[in-house]
Amino acid sequence: MASNSTVKCPPPMKATSNGVFQGDDPLHFALPLVIVQICLVVVLTRVLAYFLRPLRQPRVIAEIIGGILLGPSALGRNKKYLNAIFPPRSLTVLDTLANLGLLFFLFLVGLELDPKALRRTGKKALSIAAAGISLPFILGIGTSFLLRHTISEDTSKGPFLVFMGVALSITAFPVLARILAELKILTTDVGRLAMSAAAINDMAAWILLALAIALSGTDRSPVVSIWVFLSGSGFVILCIFVAPRIFKWMAKRCAQGEPVDELYVCATLTAVLAAAFVTDTIGIHALFGAFVLGVLVPKEAPFAISLVEKLEDLVSGLFLPLYFVSSGLKTNVATIQGAQSWGLLVLVIFTACFGKIVGTVCVSLWCKVPFREALTLGFLMNTKGLVELIVLNIGKDRGVLNDQTFAIMVLMALFTTFITTPFVITIYKPANITKSKYKHRTIQRKESNSQLRMLVCFHSTRNIPTLINLMEISRGTGKRGGLHVYAMHLMELSERSSAILMALKARNNGMPFWRKGHDSDKNQIAVAFEAFQHLSQVSVRPTTAISAMSSMHIDICKSAQRKGLAMIILPFHKHPRLDGHLETTRVDLRHVNRRVLEHAPCSVAILVDHGLGGLSHVSASNVAYVVTVLFFGGQDDRESLSYGALMAEHPGITLNVVRFFVDANVVGDSIQLDINTNADDGGKETTPDEQFIRELKERASNNNSIKFDDKVVSDVAEMVDTIRKYSRCNLFLVGRMPEGQLVEALNKKGESPELGPVANLLISADFPNTASILVVQQYRGKLNGNSLQSLQVQDSGESND
Repeated sequence: MASNSTVKCPPPMKATSNGVFQGDDPLHFALPLVIVQICLVVVLTRVLAYFLRPLRQPRVIAEIIGGILLGPSALGRNKKYLNAIFPPRSLTVLDTLANLGLLFFLFLVGLELDPKALRRTGKKALSIAAAGISLPFILGIGTSFLLRHTISEDTSKGPFLVFMGVALSITAFPVLARILAELKILTTDVGRLAMSAAAINDMAAWILLALAIALSGTDRSPVVSIWVFLSGSGFVILCIFVAPRIFKWMAKRCAQGEPVDELYVCATLTAVLAAAFVTDTIGIHALFGAFVLGVLVPKEAPFAISLVEKLEDLVSGLFLPLYFVSSGLKTNVATIQGAQSWGLLVLVIFTACFGKIVGTVCVSLWCKVPFREALTLGFLMNTKGLVELIVLNIGKDRGVLNDQTFAIMVLMALFTTFITTPFVITIYKPANITKSKYKHRTIQRKESNSQLRMLVCFHSTRNIPTLINLMEISRGTGKRGGLHVYAMHLMELSERSSAILMALKARNNGMPFWRKGHDSDKNQIAVAFEAFQHLSQVSVRPTTAISAMSSMHIDICKSAQRKGLAMIILPFHKHPRLDGHLETTRVDLRHVNRRVLEHAPCSVAILVDHGLGGLSHVSASNVAYVVTVLFFGGQDDRESLSYGALMAEHPGITLNVVRFFVDANVVGDSIQLDINTNADDGGKETTPDEQFIRELKERASNNNSIKFDDKVVSDVAEMVDTIRKYSRCNLFLVGRMPEGQLVEALNKKGESPELGPVANLLISADFPNTASILVVQQYRGKLNGNSLQSLQVQDSGESND
């Protein structure tokens, strides 16, 4: 006899509670429960990321592991916890938020892919990408036959084959960019090649995924799959013809340096949601529509960067980790039981790694890439991460992957991404640059005809006019073999994946990685340096360093070591206000300067910029600057004067060398001076300073633009008054740590001890000065004494004025 009893479904969760004082349990209501879930996810993933940081793992690894730990594989084994924090009726809200965050994240991923750049991809990157897709795809299809005969017997054959092929052939472009940046190989040949190939791989993978979704979306007639695919193709074609015109119209109305109109941002985000709705209605997936619109947004305008800045923190910080939890709740490692299941896991991992690595290595060698770099490319292209999880979750939701296959594939994605960084460090060793010995580590040298190589660093476009004018007056006569300058744009790598977009735009800054010829789409930095190079006798190569502030000095020092430079020029961490006083740009820039001063393989100069030549490049024929060198004695002063002598070779430069002596009547017999007060007495042993000055005067005897003034002063006050008389110049050149009794009296803790006592005097509020200041430290192997101590002081005296 049939039972008349009915199954009563639990009521839907209400949004908000009335509070515990009225007897409501907040965990039984949707909003407070999802708040608890988000907080738990964010805290756990951030803690895991902190512990994985020493292993140099990307944050996506911590988020995948966190999702698995919160699911039935670990904490979820406790049913009380699972029913309290992740009850089944709350999963719809959780999945909706997670997919909404993922939808906008895929829009951001699309923003990072430039279709124009893909069309200009070189044959080498195209070949590597093709091999990195085709061989794993074929091996994935082969593996799927074995899986269908063992643990996936109930799956549809066609969709399962395609999903397995896509899952094994994919390369996570955003995760790869993060790994390359953190390993400091983003701007190397290997990094540029890997990014180019991964970008092509990513586009191909999404096309294949759309095909797989179209095939898996129905149990009806195959004609339905054809309609889905044709409708999706029609949507893409319509977007290609309509969306770029609208986005370009918006981008033209967004001026550089000004905030983007909120109306344009809202319209774009609404268009993303509408495109997602259309593709979901077609039967592909909502993510595909958001990705397509992201690809079509113009990349060269500030419009794209503004979209990233407005979306990134909320999407990546809060919503995206929910997707990993949603994925982790579907992943039950306990379903992998017995020798057969674990053997299949090993097989899938081996197949994924073998296909990617072997395919990439073979084609790279065929393209004449060295074996070590080819092997590095193989492991880099094997990176999976978030994009892999998206594919797997879609397959799981569509019923193409069962629980056991899904768990195996998630562990495969976790393993392949986890091994990338350790293997690349072992094979390529990006941080261990061979310490090649080169001769010219300073500007002061015996061979005056050798080429001068410099590295000029800048953080923003504010310093570029001064730097270009400084390069102009540093070129000398050209008889030395010319001046070769590397202009390095220092860009911070933050935890935000928007750093990837920053990295991609930096590629166009003098180091193109997927275009071979000249292109009109250049940023203003590259244009400025290229124009200067055409108008001058200076060879300029713009380059970029993308690092965390804590390790940016490593990029600078390693670049100087590789290129055999004589000097590094750094921007001061303060800039002048309209009233002439200095205010701090960023305090952490100061720490970068200090570490470079301590570890640099060559001489270093810090530029305190007061606008040398104004706000634009001054042509060679119009240069008319007065440069003043304050000389007290010591290595740093000799280096600064050597630099000044080089500048004096320029026809538009007048060099004043002000050499200070202490009045002999003031100096007691117990005081030993570093500078001989009687240079004309040939009976006394000359100091290095005396010999240097004598040789410089001999070389400059025919150069009327160099004037030597010897000033005898009795105390610091008289010295300061003397310096004031020379303050109406364009540029001061001073040594960072000069020597002698006069500077000893000045050597107190100044506002910026890394500049040294004389420069601190020149930037003090009591000293009216509108001239730029170049503070020079000569290379001397290892710093010690006052030079080192001044770099290790605390920042308690730091102020903004």
